[in-house]
This record gives sequence, C-alpha cells and structure tokens, in this order.
Amino acid sequence: MFSSLKVRNYRLFFMGQVVSNIGTWMQRIAQDWLVLSLTGSSAAVGITTALQFLPMLLFGLYGGVLVDRLRKRPTLLVTQSAMALTALALAVAVLTGHVQVWHVYVAAFAVGLATVVDNPARQSFVSELVGPRQLQNAVSLNSANFQSARLVGPAVAGILITGVGTGYAFLFNGLSFIAPLTGLLLMRARELHVVERAPRGKGQLREGVRYVTGRPELIWPIVLVGFVGTFAFNFPVYLSAFADDVFHAGAGAYSMFNTLMAVGSVAGALLAARRGTARLRLLIAAALVFGALEIVAATTPTLWMFALLMVPLGLFGMTVNVTTNTSIQMSTDPAMRGRVMALYMMVFLGGSPVGAPIVGWITDTYGARVGLAAGGAVAAVAAAVIGLILARVGNLRLSVGWHRGHPRVRFVPREQQEELAPAV
Repeated sequence: MFSSLKVRNYRLFFMGQVVSNIGTWMQRIAQDWLVLSLTGSSAAVGITTALQFLPMLLFGLYGGVLVDRLRKRPTLLVTQSAMALTALALAVAVLTGHVQVWHVYVAAFAVGLATVVDNPARQSFVSELVGPRQLQNAVSLNSANFQSARLVGPAVAGILITGVGTGYAFLFNGLSFIAPLTGLLLMRARELHVVERAPRGKGQLREGVRYVTGRPELIWPIVLVGFVGTFAFNFPVYLSAFADDVFHAGAGAYSMFNTLMAVGSVAGALLAARRGTARLRLLIAAALVFGALEIVAATTPTLWMFALLMVPLGLFGMTVNVTTNTSIQMSTDPAMRGRVMALYMMVFLGGSPVGAPIVGWITDTYGARVGLAAGGAVAAVAAAVIGLILARVGNLRLSVGWHRGHPRVRFVPREQQEELAPAV
C-alpha cells in the first residue's frame, strides 16, 4: 500500500504536500464561509468556485502544452510560490479589515491561473519521481494525502473561523507552501526518471486533442468525470447550503461535513493504492453509486443522517477520481502526459465555472435538497450511458447469472456469451 514512499524524492514530495494540502483545505473552507458571510448567497459561493476554475476551462490545454515542454521541478517552484503569495495577500486584506467580496473573487481567479500549469505539472511529475512500476501506487497515495489533509484542514479552519476569524486560515495556507518548496529544492535530480520532453512546434495542442479523441479508453472516462465534476462535485455550494439553510448549524457543521467526507475519501484512496489495476468497469460502477448516494443524501431528514452519508459519498467519489486519474496516466505515452492530464483536469475542474453558478442558482431558487439531488441524478445517468457506450465499443454484452450461489452481473465479450449460451 505504501511502497512508493521508499523512493526518497517521492517521500520529500509527499511530506511537503501533507503540510500544503492542510493549508489548501483550510483556505477552501475559509473562502467559502467568508463569501457566504459577506453576501449571504449560495450563488456567490458558486461564483467564487467558478472563478477559481475558470482559468482551467479557458487555458487548461495551453497549460498542458507548456508542461510537456518544461522541466517539471522548476515549473512547480514557480507555481507553488505564486499560490503562496496569493494566499498571503488575501490574509492581509482580511486581517486588516478591508476585505470585500471582489477581493476574494480576484484571489480565486489568481489561484486558478497558477493551477492551469501547477495541476498537470504535479500530476505528470509523479511518474518522474517513481517511474512506471510504482505510478498507480503513488497516484493513489497522492489522493490519500490530499484527502487526509481534508480531515485536519476543515477541523482547524472551523476552530479558527469561530475563534479568531477567517484571516488566519489564509495566513496558514500561505505559510504552508514553505514545506513543498523545501521538498522540491532538496530532491536529487539524478534520481529522477528521465521523461522525454516535447520539443517546441506548431499544432501540439491539436495533436493532444486528436490523441485523446482517438482513444475510447481516454475520451469516455474524461467525458464522465466532466459530468460528475460539473454537477455532482460542487460540494462548496451544496454543503454550505445544507449547513446554513437546511440544518441552521453554522460553520461547525460545514467543516464536520467536509471532515466526514474526507474520512471516506481517505479510505477510497487507500483501497485504490492496494489495487493492482484501474479498471473502467470499476469507474462506471463507482460513479453510479456516487450519484445514487447524492440523491439519497438529499432526502435525509436529520443532520446526523446527512453527516453519516458523507463517508460513503467520499469513498465512492474518491474511487471515481483515483480510478480515472490512474487509468488515464497508465494509458498515455509519457511525451503526451502533460497535455492529456491538462485536458483531464480542464474537464474535471474546469467544468465548475459552468456547473457552480447553475447549481448555486438551483440551490437558491428550489432549495439545497433539489440542487444536490439534481447533481446526483446527472452523475448516475452519465455513468449508465457511458458504461453502455464503452461496452459497445469493447464489443461487450451484459451477462446475468449465478456464481457460487450469488447473482452476478457483468460485461463479457460477445463471443464468450455466445459460447456460454445454451443450444436451442
């Protein structure tokens, strides 16, 4: 489960991300709550989320082209420094009492701009740290790292927000970037796995798009996470609305929802680290269950029932995330990995500028329950449709039968099903 941590460079990267991810989660909670406090509007929270991910939607592919051309470690030193300065600037605005909602909008957009390059660089840098044999394990541990920080970050953010205000959460996040920057500087360049960088040339963006669209094992998982990320993963909108409008429980409940979801997410990431392969059928099944759980959560009558459902929601949501990430990286040529991961992150994260205002408007107009149920329905329907498409592309048919006394539903090759069919 933890085999890739034996690699020194990856261990430095992992430890730096532990500290930085805690700060990132603290800022996410503080940012959402600050906007809600300043405006009283779930739609404003959605706008903030949209502005943070809008650069990925607009410039994500160009970021991938840059990442394939540049050396990853110096690139990450620049992007991580930029995000640190943005967090510190927002901390100063809040702590001096001069913050306005447009300051948060600008900071969110600035972080989004840095993320355009930072995200594909970090995703593709993992293969240089551990090599192809340990790639799936390292990707899964990265997700476990990010979600483990989600256990600590929201809890600490909730204490800071209720105790001394949101400014100190932004300050902590800005200072937390010292850890990954130090880790990057201490890495041994000679121990990195050499990956061929793409030379400068025309048409590289189009080349990346053609590469993905010509491969069903890449394009359809990306389409699926596009639907899931756009409509079902807008938890800043959903959870803040449930905490404030449905259960009237305040910032403490909001941070608790995020913490419980992180418990499930860590479990999902660690289970993924133990698996030897990332199968597309697991992705489809996890997305179906994830969507169904959101619909169930939308109907729960009490705060505690809703809170407990955050655990399986986190588990299946993380299974969707890790399985997609790993299967895409394992199916991509190293020289194309930056562009492919940029397209994946552009669709997954960049869908939020489209989805967040929509689900924010639905939540404000029809209530948080309708908004969450609608997001879950979109995820479930998308998973079912894309599962059927992948089965058709792979020449598979649905097989229903019994195995060791239990019913079993699976996809099998058409030829195999025909061989198993009884003669008439």
